[in-house]
Amino acid sequence: MSGTTLDVRDVPPAERHPKIHSAFGEWSPGETLTILEDHEPKPLFCEFQAEVEAFDAEGYEVEQRHPNEFVARFPKR
Repeated sequence: MSGTTLDVRDVPPAERHPKIHSAFGEWSPGETLTILEDHEPKPLFCEFQAEVEAFDAEGYEVEQRHPNEFVARFPKR
């Protein structure tokens, strides 16, 4: 799988989800958008699961590396 990493830790909260949706929309099926967050991205996961048909929720992964660093992988089908 190919894709990119998007670090949104320094992006203002109100701008994060639109930026992530935009980046995800640029990728082809089979690619994965990896996101670096400063909190558990569960609300984003739920949003993608409910609103983004191309999101492969079964392939979603999240890892907490540090107290304020989460890596989430959003695969596209």
